[in-house]
Amino acid sequence: MLHAEHPVGEILPNVAIMLNRNAQCFGQKIVFQHKNEQGYYAGISWGDFYINIRNIIQSLQQAGFSHGDKMAIFSRNCLQMLELELAVMASGGIAVPIFANFKQQTAELLIDHSDAEWLAVEGEHQLDNISTDLKIKHLYVFDDDVQDKRFPGLTPFSQLIKPQTGNDSILAENIHPDTICLNMYTSGTMGTPKCVQLTHKNILSQQAAIQSLLGINEHDRFLSYLPWHHSFGGIFELFSALYSGATYALESSYGKDPNAIFDNWRQIRPTVFFSVPKVYQSLFDLTRASNEAEDILFNSGLKFIFTAAAALSERLSDEFEKRGIPVVEGWGLTETSPCCTLTDPSLKRAPGVVGKPIPGVSIRIADDGEIQVKGPNVMVSYYHNDEANEHIFTPDGWYRTGDVGEITENGLKLISRKDRIFKLSNGEKVIPTDLERAIELKCHYVQYAVVSGNGEQHPVALIFPNKKMLEKPDFEITPEEGCFCPRTLNELGRCLTGCLEKANESIGQKFAKIKSAAIILDELSLDSNTLTPSMKMAPKNVVEKYRAHLLNLYGESVPVDEEVYVIELETKKTTAACTK
Repeated sequence: MLHAEHPVGEILPNVAIMLNRNAQCFGQKIVFQHKNEQGYYAGISWGDFYINIRNIIQSLQQAGFSHGDKMAIFSRNCLQMLELELAVMASGGIAVPIFANFKQQTAELLIDHSDAEWLAVEGEHQLDNISTDLKIKHLYVFDDDVQDKRFPGLTPFSQLIKPQTGNDSILAENIHPDTICLNMYTSGTMGTPKCVQLTHKNILSQQAAIQSLLGINEHDRFLSYLPWHHSFGGIFELFSALYSGATYALESSYGKDPNAIFDNWRQIRPTVFFSVPKVYQSLFDLTRASNEAEDILFNSGLKFIFTAAAALSERLSDEFEKRGIPVVEGWGLTETSPCCTLTDPSLKRAPGVVGKPIPGVSIRIADDGEIQVKGPNVMVSYYHNDEANEHIFTPDGWYRTGDVGEITENGLKLISRKDRIFKLSNGEKVIPTDLERAIELKCHYVQYAVVSGNGEQHPVALIFPNKKMLEKPDFEITPEEGCFCPRTLNELGRCLTGCLEKANESIGQKFAKIKSAAIILDELSLDSNTLTPSMKMAPKNVVEKYRAHLLNLYGESVPVDEEVYVIELETKKTTAACTK
């Protein structure tokens, strides 16, 4: 069992008290910045931010919003979303963030499931993806220029922030810490998203725990793109900035354009940065342009970088660490608000090790290897999901995470998701994530890899290349000595054969090695449900969508639509095929 080395500090009772405290302490300091039409960052002070939140609360209360009511917010990150979400929480309500780019079927499914009777949307794109059939009593839009005749009661956000007549609104400082304030849907990597019910205490205990560990304060600057409908961005990163009084600058490309991120980095000079490995790699690649570019990225004020969703490659991590910039990793789930562990930058990194518990959190390993968690950060339950709730907690109150791991000298080591482990026909258990990681690390042309083989004699792999890199290879960037940059699927297939053999060699058990692989020239996407809104692969959906390719790897002859290159590792046989 792992316990935190230090107790958790004082936990603020609720979000309203946090906002009142910060308005008094940081009144003239900038809380939020975004790019204006001239291409420069402009911000709002804590004082004005606080006034807007008070006005929103008063407007909502006059419209009938009361304690326990739910506001679904269907939007990208923006100032209006932030002010509205905090106003809902600080008045005793429940915010329900919905991924801005969900299509109508998914968006309406989640809004309807949440039982939210209040809804705010960013603009026309979101309005196009909802219908008048939704059971919504009040509808707001952030873009004041948007009108939709289907929704005669549509109210512009500008009306919400106007001061209302009557008594001044007072943020509800008497909200009990165990009051639910956020309903957040999981990313759904293994199936239908679940609605996680989180309390004021869940969210704020996290900040009380990590303040001494990360050392974030009011002088820090965040450059941020991680979406607020997801726990890493919407709880861990966002509240790390808000709680400490740091300045949060919204990255204008929402993490999509490395050149835009770099230009924004030049303007903001962030002191901390939270991201996923893919973005770090893109930014580092841009530093090759000049010494000035390198100085901008590795600026002297950068205190640390934080990576989640996947570990930063050792090669890239070393680039930051040799310049004195610590790389911090963590682990957690939406159900744990989300952070449970943090790595110690002073210790040598070890593959899969995600650190020790933060203050207040305890971790233990069950007999079947599942990681279990206890602490003030653990959710209440799933909303309207009796089946999931029935077994999610142990009889003695520990949360079953569904992750498999082990305890090491340097902390918790992740092994796999429990439901990803499968059995071969001979009864041997295979942990597919070990080989998937090895394949992805061997070749930076591999965007995603899925190892499958439940009930079969041996595992096989489906591999999805980075199509953009094939179309425009960078001959200056190679993952290791002797690698060349392929330009076609056939070239990648011939090149990748050797990498797959080396990846196989990294796996100790012979039965767990793949005997064949299909490189499929297709892209995983949100629309096909093969990627989650947080851009994680959804393995079950990938296996289902590309089942024909799996059948072919096991000897059948099933027509497929995608261009594919098949590698038979034991016979050294390769086959390029296209049935289009």
